[in-house]
Amino acid sequence: MRVIIRTAGAAALLFTATAVSGAQTTTQLGTGGGGSPHVKTDWTIGTAHISISYGRPSLKGRAEATLMPTGRPWRTGADEATVLTTDRRLTFGSVALAPGSYTINTVPGAASWQLVLGKLGSPKQWGIPYKKELEIGRAAMVLGKTAAPVEQLTISIDADRSGSGGVLRIEWGSTSAATMFTIGS
Repeated sequence: MRVIIRTAGAAALLFTATAVSGAQTTTQLGTGGGGSPHVKTDWTIGTAHISISYGRPSLKGRAEATLMPTGRPWRTGADEATVLTTDRRLTFGSVALAPGSYTINTVPGAASWQLVLGKLGSPKQWGIPYKKELEIGRAAMVLGKTAAPVEQLTISIDADRSGSGGVLRIEWGSTSAATMFTIGS
């Protein structure tokens, strides 16, 4: 009887930890015209399903500052626009997104970054030039350093403990920029 109770308890704890921490899967989508691999990463956080599709350029010995231009909108990826898709309402700072698909750009800065969220103008929309007319809003990002150099651009989401939101993180080279978001109203 104790074995059954322990097993059921362990299974319930594992299910809860998975639902809160966010299950993640990454699918390789192929290689873009510039040679960068493209991926789609999916997360489940609480009841929300969130995915980000983007090109993953490599530094290849190039200076970070030339690839992530300070003070100017950056496509935050390679080739096609980086696209976030959600089936639940997400709020980044004061920017609320209804379920749907949106572009992600950033504005790198010396002390902080901005996450720029925009309407997806068309499927397979190219990442450049930046389309100001499609911008929905901006949210502040906290700038930090990576624990170790990151050769390929990486976008990730870490769920909060409650499953009601998380942190979207962009890392490349020694740069890490992050912003919190909430799920639901």
